[in-house]
Amino acid sequence: MADDLLDTRWGRLLVSGAAGIAGVAGSYALTGASPAFLASPVERTLTRTMPGAIVSFAITTLGSLGQQLNFVTAIGLTALFVALAARAALIFGEAANNRIVPAVGTALIVWVGAVVLTDEVVLSAGGALSAAGVVVVAQVLDAASDGSDPISAKRRRALGTVGLALGASALGFSVGRGRTPAATGDEAPLQAPGADLEDAQAKLDTAEANGLAVDGIEPLVSEQFFEVDINSIDPSVDAADWSLTITGAVEEEITLDYDDLQAMAARNQFSTLRCVGETLNGKKMDNALWTGVPVDQFLDEAGVQSGCECVMLRADDDYFEEFPIDALRDGLLVYGMNGKLLPGVTAIPSGRWCPATGEINVKWLTEIEVLEQEAQGYWEKRGWHGTGPVKAVAKLHHAELLDDGRRELGGHAYAGTRGVSAVEVSTDGGETWSAATLSEPLPDDDVWRQWTYTYDPPADAHTVVVRMVDEDGTVQPSEETGRFPSGPSGWVTREFA
Repeated sequence: MADDLLDTRWGRLLVSGAAGIAGVAGSYALTGASPAFLASPVERTLTRTMPGAIVSFAITTLGSLGQQLNFVTAIGLTALFVALAARAALIFGEAANNRIVPAVGTALIVWVGAVVLTDEVVLSAGGALSAAGVVVVAQVLDAASDGSDPISAKRRRALGTVGLALGASALGFSVGRGRTPAATGDEAPLQAPGADLEDAQAKLDTAEANGLAVDGIEPLVSEQFFEVDINSIDPSVDAADWSLTITGAVEEEITLDYDDLQAMAARNQFSTLRCVGETLNGKKMDNALWTGVPVDQFLDEAGVQSGCECVMLRADDDYFEEFPIDALRDGLLVYGMNGKLLPGVTAIPSGRWCPATGEINVKWLTEIEVLEQEAQGYWEKRGWHGTGPVKAVAKLHHAELLDDGRRELGGHAYAGTRGVSAVEVSTDGGETWSAATLSEPLPDDDVWRQWTYTYDPPADAHTVVVRMVDEDGTVQPSEETGRFPSGPSGWVTREFA
C-alpha cells in the first residue's frame, strides 16, 4: 500500500534509524559494558587511531569528558552501521518484492558484522535480533493498518516504531548495566596461597591508626580510588586463560600463569599513584596497599640482556608502554588491592607517573618485552612523557571555618620514592611559611602523607600557598607547568575573601 510506513523513503529511514538504536541497546542488554558489546571494538579503534593532538586536547581541556565523548561517538557509529544494515535489507526486500528479506537480511548483516568486530558468535545475536525486531514490528504495524485516515495511521505507526526503539534503549541500558563486570574486586577477597593476609590486615590497620582526623580529605588508604584508562570498556580476562611471558633480549623466555603467580611469595606494599594528565590540584592521586610478586625475580630468572635498560609492557587489549628496567625492578606484579582481588594483573613500577590504576600503566599485563634499544610507547607516540619520575606536589583539598573562628586546611603531599619530610603553608601569598602537621609515615617509600594546618584568618582577603619538602630537604619547585607533556608541577594556591 502506498501509505505503508515501509513504502515511503522517510518511513524506511525512520525504521532504519530505530533499528540502529535498538541494535545497540540489544547488544548492551546481552553483554553489558564488556568487550563483546558491539560498540566496544569501535571505541577501541577510535582510541588507538586518534591523532596525538586530539588526544592531548581531550586530556588537557576536556578531561574525563573527552573519553565519554569518544565512547558516545563509538555508540553513534555503531548505531549508524546497524541502521545502514537495516536500510540495505529494506531496499533489497523492496527490490525482491519479499517481506521476509528485510528482517532476515537485517539480522544476518548485523550478526555477521558483530561477529567480525567482537569475535563473539552467540553474543552478537543480541544486536542482530533487536534490530530485526524493529523491522518486524514496522511490518506488522503496516499490515494491521485498515487504510482509514492514512496520514494519521502512518503517524501512529511512526511514533510506535520510535517508541519501540526508545523503550528498547531504556530496557537495554537497565539490563546491560547489571551485566557489566565489576571494575574492582570489591566482592572478591584475596585468597592467594602466596599472600600474607595477616600482614596485609596489619598494614591496613596501621594506615587507619596513622591517619589524621580530618573529614574533608581521603584517608591514608583511599576510599574512592581514581580510575583512568584509554578504554571506556575494560578487557575481560579469564584467570584460567591468563599468562605472562618475559620475552625479547633475555637469555631464556619464561612464561607463568595465574596459579603460578599466586603461589609465589607475595609482598604487601603501599604505593601512591598520581595521574600524569591530572590538574595541579586535581584528585587523580590516591594510595592503596598492593599485593603482588616482585618483578625483579622474573627478570633475573629470564636473564636480562638489554642494551637500553628498558622494557616494553604489553597488555591484553594491545596497549603498550615503555619503562626503565630500574623502575620495574623495584615494582610488583600485583593481583590484589587492599585485601581484595583485582580483575587483572598489572605492574606497578616504583615512583613513576600513574603506575597502576592510571592511564599510563599497562593493566591486564600479558608480556614484558626486554628491549635492545629504546622504543616509543602508546603515549610517547602521542607526545607525552609520562613514565618518568613523578613530580612532587602538596595538594590543598580541605578548607573549613571552625566554630572558634579559625580556618582548618588539609590535603596530601607526595614526592614518589623521594618521600615527604615536611609540608609548609603560607597565608600571606608566600612571604612567610609555617610547618603543617603531618600524618605518621606509612612503612613503604612510595607513599603520600596527609597534612593539616589551622590558623586565624585575617579580616581581609589573603592568599594561601602550600608546598612540600622531600626527605633530602629539597623544596618542591614553585614554577607551574601544565599537564602536557610530562605532568603538572608548581605550588598550589587558593584565594580567600
